[in-house]
Amino acid sequence: QVQLVESGGGLVQPGGSLRLSCAASGSIFSIYGMGWYRQAPGKQRELVAMFTSGSGGTTNYADSVKGRFTISRDNAKNTVYLQMNSLKPEDTAVYYCKALVGGYPYWGQGTQVTVSS
Repeated sequence: QVQLVESGGGLVQPGGSLRLSCAASGSIFSIYGMGWYRQAPGKQRELVAMFTSGSGGTTNYADSVKGRFTISRDNAKNTVYLQMNSLKPEDTAVYYCKALVGGYPYWGQGTQVTVSS
């Protein structure tokens, strides 16, 4: 069993910054990829940023966050981060960590990010 522990969510004003963290623990034998999705009220869950190992590594960002969000990794700690800058109200959503462990997908419980004045 793999568990994903998310932290860093909260309330921030437009233009502010937050840093999300997600650490994988449990029966970890390999991590192929880790990243973030989000789901806004009334919307479908969408990819925010994902890093996948192999072939030199592949990083994908949603067009809406390019230039504002940065995903980073600490493979030794099985942790992925999402630095979120220049936050906008439309970034408000529940952010979910996703990990590919041994090729099997695991999801965190989600952390609320609210961007509002």
